[in-house]
Amino acid sequence: MGRVLGWMTVVMLCCTAGAAVAEEGGDARRVEAQAAFDEAAKLKDAGRYSEALARAGHALALREAALGSTHPDFASCLHQVGDLYRRQGDLARAEPLLRRALAIREAALGENHPDVASSLNNLAILASAQGLYDRAEPLFQRALAIQEAIPGNDPLRLASALNNLANLYSDKGLYGQAEPLLQRALALYEAAPGNNAVLIAYALNNLAGLYVQQGSYGRAEPLYQRALTLQESLGKNHPDVATALNNQANLYVQQGLYGRAEPLFHRALAIREAALGKNHPDLAISLNNLATLYINQGLYGRAGPLTQRALAIQEAVFGKNHPGVAYTLSIRARLYMRQGLYGRAEPLLQRALAIQDAVYGKNHPDVELSLHDFALLRLAQHRLPEALPLFTRALAISEQHLRQELLGFSESRLTLFLQQLRTTEQVLYSLVREHPKDTRVRRLALSAVLLRKGRSIEETASISRSLYRSMGAEERDRLERLRGLRTQLASLSLAGPGSLTPADHQRRLAALASEGDALEADLAQRSAPLRALTRLPPPAEIVDQVAASLPRDGALVELIAYVDSPLGPQRGPPQSTSQGQLRYLALVLFPDTSTRALDLGPAAPIDLAATHLRDELARRDARFQTSAQALYELAFRPLLPLLGNTRRLFLSPDGQLGLVPFAALHDGHHFLLDSFDFTYLTSGRDLLPRLQDRPPSSSVFVLADPDFHASPRTSPVAALGNAPTLAATRADLAATPWTSLPGTRQEAESIQRLLPQTQLFLGPEATKERLFHLPTPGVLHLATHGFFLEDAPVPEGSRAVVKFGALGDGAPAPRPPDPLLRSGLILAGAPPTGPATPDAASPPPDTAPVTALELAGLNLWGTQLVVLSACDTGRGDVQLGQGVFGLRRAFVVAGAETVVMSLWKVNDETTRALMEAYYRNLLEGQGRSTALREAMRSLRLTQAHPHYWAPFISVGSDAPLRALASPPQPTPDGKPVRGR
Repeated sequence: MGRVLGWMTVVMLCCTAGAAVAEEGGDARRVEAQAAFDEAAKLKDAGRYSEALARAGHALALREAALGSTHPDFASCLHQVGDLYRRQGDLARAEPLLRRALAIREAALGENHPDVASSLNNLAILASAQGLYDRAEPLFQRALAIQEAIPGNDPLRLASALNNLANLYSDKGLYGQAEPLLQRALALYEAAPGNNAVLIAYALNNLAGLYVQQGSYGRAEPLYQRALTLQESLGKNHPDVATALNNQANLYVQQGLYGRAEPLFHRALAIREAALGKNHPDLAISLNNLATLYINQGLYGRAGPLTQRALAIQEAVFGKNHPGVAYTLSIRARLYMRQGLYGRAEPLLQRALAIQDAVYGKNHPDVELSLHDFALLRLAQHRLPEALPLFTRALAISEQHLRQELLGFSESRLTLFLQQLRTTEQVLYSLVREHPKDTRVRRLALSAVLLRKGRSIEETASISRSLYRSMGAEERDRLERLRGLRTQLASLSLAGPGSLTPADHQRRLAALASEGDALEADLAQRSAPLRALTRLPPPAEIVDQVAASLPRDGALVELIAYVDSPLGPQRGPPQSTSQGQLRYLALVLFPDTSTRALDLGPAAPIDLAATHLRDELARRDARFQTSAQALYELAFRPLLPLLGNTRRLFLSPDGQLGLVPFAALHDGHHFLLDSFDFTYLTSGRDLLPRLQDRPPSSSVFVLADPDFHASPRTSPVAALGNAPTLAATRADLAATPWTSLPGTRQEAESIQRLLPQTQLFLGPEATKERLFHLPTPGVLHLATHGFFLEDAPVPEGSRAVVKFGALGDGAPAPRPPDPLLRSGLILAGAPPTGPATPDAASPPPDTAPVTALELAGLNLWGTQLVVLSACDTGRGDVQLGQGVFGLRRAFVVAGAETVVMSLWKVNDETTRALMEAYYRNLLEGQGRSTALREAMRSLRLTQAHPHYWAPFISVGSDAPLRALASPPQPTPDGKPVRGR
């Protein structure tokens, strides 16, 4: 992804005593100088820099004659003239004037005067424009320190100092450091008295640019639009309007919306040519952006002259070693590569990379992109050995940048950032397809998989774990606020609009989601120091460490859904190839660190076969075996040569393959249940040893057979702020035909017989409130109705929700967009069937379904096993590379080592039998996945259809349970019992 150029720096306000001096002395030259100075300032604000420079030069000459060359007012004129030269792109003339102004001010006013800060700021802006970031940073920091130390400091000056330091951090790729500064600057600008529309627009523009760099396009667009509206108050043809147009168009390019981007680019280019002239560096930015658009559209003949002109401007203004020059060189190299002119592209990429290394250092995001482009060039030249070190270094930089940024991300922003990184990551998977026998290629791609697959789950879990390890009163308060927000969001989402208009309903949902996201980010920042101590292995070591964690008889099978990228020459319009084909790749790792790889082919037929099989198993279709064999032929039989004699597989699926039980695949003679032992993982990274903060808990809690018609036993809580909405919630929930599940009570009682320490919460005690106030369990078993909201038939006698909430019959409201709000469990406390009373009291918190979003807030650090003995608990929205978003994600994030869950709507009676067998096997010391496999085999003896024996999978650790089972102990009558 190309970088968004055009951060808006702000020149701090300069004080001048010129007017007062003129009044005292009555000198006409001083009066004239002040008038010229003020007129120059107005012309600068209007973007008329040439006219402003003439008036500022006149003021400078008059003040030097009247006041001498050491007066602060003369320094203000030097400052103004220097700034105007900078704005015109004449940096060579700007610097000595700005330095001279600083020296005068320091001598006359002292080193901590606000005008000294203004001079420091402008020198830093100049250094940044030259790419001299090491020189700029201490100047910006000193300017900010001066502003912070001034009693009753001017909010506009302080905001400008914050804004400019933030822009420097953005240029250096330090987005996490930049964002809080920009947010603080924006708040100061908005709160300050007076008309600060232009300054507010600067901060909005810069914050939006930061979000674009992080892939948060939805956050960026409204900020850009608001900034443009504010800046157009300066006039439709002001240079700042061009910057706003340019950046908004860049956002559209990132999203592939070329038709929306092009007119904005053209308008920005026209404004800059008219206002700044044909040789200004900002004009080069517009030329480059328009050229990039044309390259993306395959209009190479239009792009070439634009990049050539941009390069000439930048080299004339900045010299040949500026980062802007490197950016233009990269664009020209990309153009040549698209045309197959590799000999022309190579020296440009080499030169661009040398500049970026020198200016940014070795680990900047721009360096990573240049390395990636250079590696693609080497592939196009059929020089794979030279490409691999470039790809390896690019991955290391990308990973370092990710680790730096994610410490302050909420889950949603981390997910977006990871999606953005997939663009370059997927090239490595395409590389494996072309070179499957190359050990170095396989290892590099596997490193990327082990680092990135399911990463958002791991990092979100890491935040939870760190908070629960070292949570103070302030963190506890924020965590409780977050839980409350999630409960409100869940209730409002499932209720539908009620008496609200759809627009008001959506605004309320968006406000709650935004507030929750901000709290998540705050908690992420608070947990960052502890999380930083337990980071993942570096890219060069992760494959070896995961291999060392495999049992000697096992193998890791990573299945990756990826968009195939063309690695060779890409001629002609790229639209036909840029949206590559979705394919599946298998990477296998053995304990001795050896690897195997196989491209399984296009994803469409595999996904179709997976969907057919899952649907047929869910509805007990007698013809399921055809689909079971079809999926076996497509997705598993090709792996057999790679696996050799290995039969214990740690399987990390992706895409639709994450929603099928591989044990139910059929080879034409047998189910894979009979020949393979599957343990499911979110990522092979899950095999790495897990830090144990405390001894494992020996407690077992079971919530089962909720009484959906009991009177609530909990006290009411405060309403969510909208009584009509709550009434609608009661009405919708009352329409839901919750059915009793007697098999779950028998299931719970059988677990207690096996594990006497088990605490049961049955009937009216199986409430949401009870669940959220349990101490951390060793085993948590939840046997009730489960849901994943989608239109699907519900078999009679299943542990599934027929309909509920806003999604019942006749309800017009759409399903909640967040999959964590569309997945969940039903516990006790639902109101009795019948019409709701509109003025009924607000229901207690345990009357609503328990969504995955809420369950993610549980503290399960120390919980070895969670069993979700309900329908559809393993279902959710599939996000390529990041797993299934639903209940399984929620319990992993909450800390559970292993989660057992269902892939379709399960039968009450047969599930009870399966679970009894599962716990018996666990007590015999079998692994958590192995015990489930043996229970499935046992049930198959009486229930041949895999609808009954194959709905559950075990995700996570396969280790036997610790500290729960004990040898049989004699009872007073001499009969042995298990447990303690």
